[in-house]
Amino acid sequence: MWGRLLPLLLSFFTAIAVPGPSLRRPSRELDATPRMTIPYEELSGTRHFRGQAQNYSTLLLEEASARLLVGARGALFSLSARDIGDGAHKEIHWEASPEMQSKCHQKGKNNQTECFNHVRFLQRLNATHLYACGTHAFQPLCAAIDAETFTLPTSFEEGKEKCPYDPARGFTGLIIDGGLYTATRYEFRSIPDIRRSRHPHSLRTEEAPMHWLNDAEFVFSVLVRESKASAGGDDDKVYYFFTERAAEEGAGSFPQSRNSHRVARVARVCKGDLGGKKILQKKWTSFLKARLICHIPQYETLRGVCSLDADGPARTHFYAAFTLTTQWKTLEASAICRYDLAEVQAVFAGPYMEYQDGARRWGRYEGGVPEPRPGSCITDSLRSRGYNSSQDLPSLVLDFVKLHPLMARPVVPTRGRPLLLKRNVRYTHLTGTPVTTPAGPTYDLLFLGTADGWIHKAVVLGSGMHIIEEMQVFREPQSVENLVVSPMQHSLYVGATSGVIQLPLSSCSRYRSCYDCILARDPYCGWNPSTHACIATTTQANRSQGRRTTLIQDVERGNRGCESSRGTGPPPPLKTRSVLRGDDVLLPCDQPSNLARALWLLNGSMGLSDGQDGYRVGVDGLLVTDTQPEHSGNYGCYAEENGLRILLAAYSLTSNNGVPAGPCSFAEELSRILEKRKHTQLVEQLDESSV
Repeated sequence: MWGRLLPLLLSFFTAIAVPGPSLRRPSRELDATPRMTIPYEELSGTRHFRGQAQNYSTLLLEEASARLLVGARGALFSLSARDIGDGAHKEIHWEASPEMQSKCHQKGKNNQTECFNHVRFLQRLNATHLYACGTHAFQPLCAAIDAETFTLPTSFEEGKEKCPYDPARGFTGLIIDGGLYTATRYEFRSIPDIRRSRHPHSLRTEEAPMHWLNDAEFVFSVLVRESKASAGGDDDKVYYFFTERAAEEGAGSFPQSRNSHRVARVARVCKGDLGGKKILQKKWTSFLKARLICHIPQYETLRGVCSLDADGPARTHFYAAFTLTTQWKTLEASAICRYDLAEVQAVFAGPYMEYQDGARRWGRYEGGVPEPRPGSCITDSLRSRGYNSSQDLPSLVLDFVKLHPLMARPVVPTRGRPLLLKRNVRYTHLTGTPVTTPAGPTYDLLFLGTADGWIHKAVVLGSGMHIIEEMQVFREPQSVENLVVSPMQHSLYVGATSGVIQLPLSSCSRYRSCYDCILARDPYCGWNPSTHACIATTTQANRSQGRRTTLIQDVERGNRGCESSRGTGPPPPLKTRSVLRGDDVLLPCDQPSNLARALWLLNGSMGLSDGQDGYRVGVDGLLVTDTQPEHSGNYGCYAEENGLRILLAAYSLTSNNGVPAGPCSFAEELSRILEKRKHTQLVEQLDESSV
């Protein structure tokens, strides 16, 4: 029997010891390895919602009323933010009629995916109404929805200048002071555009003699209130993040070559822009854009952006997720970069680019810049000089804006490099929240959604990021389409094709000892030495408890504070194993952390390495092959992580010539390991090796 089992078990240990698609990542990727992996079956505290619709990709959280509003394909939902699965939701059916679907199909569109009403926009319009827009089978419609009764109106608004036709087209939108700010490719086969509608002064981007936007795919937009001591918000700006074809890199016909590569951009417009009087009529007079660089400019695709405003505009910063793909497409990776608002503002205050007709390329503009500075908002300072609105700007300024929309300097990430690089992962969306710890420091906590339905929870630490955990939030792989975080409900809401998931922002009870608690480096979790428990620092009870006892946390370093704590957990019990001489024995030891290194000591001092004297060291334990009397002794399994060594398991092994007296046979141990791993890819590797 052992002759058949030994090759099988050896192949098992080989599979878990080499890099591959397993849930246990190799330690040499520590900079981008999630500390803990939580498969779908081990999630706790989750709530689910799924109606009859599909594609739950548009989410709007209203903290004051504790409602989560969801836009899906052919439907809208109003859910309780406290528990999205409580069954007390409201629903609006908003389908495209069979006639509209038929016309859409006749246009050559897919009647399985495109010819429906995909709700792409959902925002608060005013105190009584919401505003929603849908693709409506390639004939977009918008509607003002009564927020209290959650019902559609009897009449709808034309949506072709507010919402994309194509459900897959990049789109972003905001309602600001009643005005609708949207960015997408609108009409059928139209060029991309940033527009303001439902406003006394409707505006859009310029198209001639050059397009300000070139084949742009929009990702995100945000209002940044940059005004200082201005009740009217005269210097407030809307920032847009997108990817487009590069103008400054292309050689060829004006304005650019169609073969140029795509680059990430950030653009801005002034909220108070009214357009020009004669030049740039009904066009933005404040539009400027700049290159956004993260890591490898030639091979970056912007996937998601979130904005965090810690203590006002001066502390505003953005996090952006990029996909990095080489020109040979042999390696795909993701990168996360941070951009501070001050750095973005400095680029927009810098030199401009200009298209040089003679060289037929874009280059840095070296001439004089007219006053007031092109692209500026009309503030109290300019009003004191007689410029009461953008319609009072001189023609020289407006002509300059028209021909110089691009800045010369790129926006580079804070400290000049990415916070995180992650191979073989494509991030699709991200969101975040600042978390203030009981000791005082505030950390940015990010949630990163992947293309295959995982969430990475990460804390920003100085010039890098620590991934606290990765969670498989969908049983079947599917792209994370949206993420919304609610500090008030201590919840993360995840939108995807099949439904909406609600997750707790932390699961501190998962950490059973003080060392577990601090090694996680979760700003939401702290060790309470009085109760010997890792608790969330967010609830009122725990906050007051924390004030009385001083919670133990070490987010910055992740290894200090537990030296004098009695809550480090009891030592593991000593287990006895007896094995016949010449047979094999498996000593199980599960490493709880992907970042930990397994260390085995014999008799407290002798370190054991893989392949040494019949020892095979794997992630799940130690295999002793062809046991001899010298293998007898006391074995300790330790986890070494971040400068700490923690005892996980202890065994007393005896090799003899008699009948083994251990409680578990070798076959039983193997069966236990295989049963535990049946849901992972490691078992698939094991099965292949046994065929």
